Amino acid sequence: MSPQENIEIAKKSYADFQKGDIASIIAVLDENVQWTTPGDLALDTAGTWRGKAGVQEFFQAVNEIWEFESFEPLEYVAQGDTVVALGRYAVRSRKTGRRTSSDWVMVWRIRNGKLVEFKEYTDTLALYRALAAEPAAA
Repeated sequence: MSPQENIEIAKKSYADFQKGDIASIIAVLDENVQWTTPGDLALDTAGTWRGKAGVQEFFQAVNEIWEFESFEPLEYVAQGDTVVALGRYAVRSRKTGRRTSSDWVMVWRIRNGKLVEFKEYTDTLALYRALAAEPAAA
């Protein structure tokens, strides 16, 4: 597939996420997809998730932990089977009610129309602070 076709797959997946249509995202995944998000065990959405079932678990955790107030993909860069998306989100912790926002970078590797690898880069400290039982000292 061309880089532009791969960008369209990423764009559609982001639109599906914004609509809450996780099933459509799962449908574009390779059976052996590797989905990696930053952080450590203190952040339940951090780690590497494998296969469609693993990614489904990731999205369930995201839904349980965060309420998205905004999610904005802003720019796409593609070469070969790689798409890099840059954007921004704002979330509220369902547990603490605290809000945070961050820029993000997401790297997609797409082969034959299927997502085989995904990596996210974002401000994990901002996420940890929103989840903390006590506000961080200034």
